[in-house]
Amino acid sequence: MNEHDSERMRGLLRKVGYTLTPDEAEADFILINTCSIREKAEQKAFSHLGRLKLRKAKKPGLRIGVCGCIAQREGERIISRAPHVDLVFGTKNIHRLPQLIEKMIKTKRRVIEIYDDRERWQQFGCEIERDNPIRAWVTIMQGCNNYCTYCVVPYVRGSEWSRPAQEILAEIKDLAANGYKEVTLLGHNVNSYGRGLDQEINFPALLRAIDQIEGIERIRFTTSHPKDFSEELVEAIADCPKVCEHIHLPFQSGSDKILKSMNRNYTAAEYIDKVNMLRAKIPQAGITSDVIVGFPAEEEEDFQQTLRLIEEVQFEGLFTFLYSRRPQTAAGNFAQQVPNSIKQKRFEILLEIQNRISSERNESLVGTQQEVLIEEGKALDVDGTSGREYLLRGRTRLNKIVEFTGPPDQIGKLRQVKITKANRFNLEGIMLP
Repeated sequence: MNEHDSERMRGLLRKVGYTLTPDEAEADFILINTCSIREKAEQKAFSHLGRLKLRKAKKPGLRIGVCGCIAQREGERIISRAPHVDLVFGTKNIHRLPQLIEKMIKTKRRVIEIYDDRERWQQFGCEIERDNPIRAWVTIMQGCNNYCTYCVVPYVRGSEWSRPAQEILAEIKDLAANGYKEVTLLGHNVNSYGRGLDQEINFPALLRAIDQIEGIERIRFTTSHPKDFSEELVEAIADCPKVCEHIHLPFQSGSDKILKSMNRNYTAAEYIDKVNMLRAKIPQAGITSDVIVGFPAEEEEDFQQTLRLIEEVQFEGLFTFLYSRRPQTAAGNFAQQVPNSIKQKRFEILLEIQNRISSERNESLVGTQQEVLIEEGKALDVDGTSGREYLLRGRTRLNKIVEFTGPPDQIGKLRQVKITKANRFNLEGIMLP
């Protein structure tokens, strides 16, 4: 979500005359887009602001802005920690960035603007400068109504709201007309899409509509909440040839006690039932997930239950997080906080197990043919002749990175690749004729 927000802000800044520089020392305006999901990300943001204080002392004309989730949550309090900041705005008024900069420059005063839910639709009419010319993020909804006890999203992104389907379809048709081949649909819980809209539409119906758009060859989505992961959605994935079979389905813990404390509204057995339902209908599906290690009151048996679930499901990959207290969340006030030393030990054990599983899952693909969307290439020096051959890089339908050689005119195309080697985090192969 933050990556796509950054694309929108780059587009807005470019439109009013700013150019992007890779050298921070050259910048006249530095904007830090922050994340507050994890404590470490927040620490990094304020550490960077500390370094910028020294840079601004040497370059008084430098303007510094802070946006994103930390800005939405902290607002004016950011200034008490970083008084050299000139601009603070939240997650719901990105579309006003040019006006905020103009106000900051004209008044020569600090500008702070945090919205609640006002004008939320307007932010999607702005220019976007995308990172990738082949695949694009498309926001279909924002916010969350689940209030997991560890999560700040409802507090910094607000309650769930969905974009009208006609706006989403129009954006994707425009992407297809401009040569994009893949879209990833974004939402904090895409399975809730459509609730509250005047139009009667849900997420499976939206997938079916997007699948009909000419020019788009692949559709992905993130993130799904297990409690809302339905048989209707699985049927839509199976029926729509453009929808990739890679499903990101966060489980967070294998312990029912911990899941209840997290307010996840499902049990470990119910999660596994969802996985079995998916694999019964789509045997080739690849599942990735999120897991939190060291949630308050997590005991050794709770952790072992998590490991057993990981072994049973056999995830393609895991995003693994050490629990950290977050402001405003219920879990931050829970008793029985797990000592950091125990969290770290459990984290390392879990990571070792998942690394083995990921390697085994990749090894099972050696010798198979995989459809790969080629995203980029780098010229190789073959026999002293630069550029004769390229190292191409793309992704399978299960979102696995594959590298192989071939001509650069294949970038942006779907090709069949025979997998010849498996590494832990990527695959190698040979492009077939």
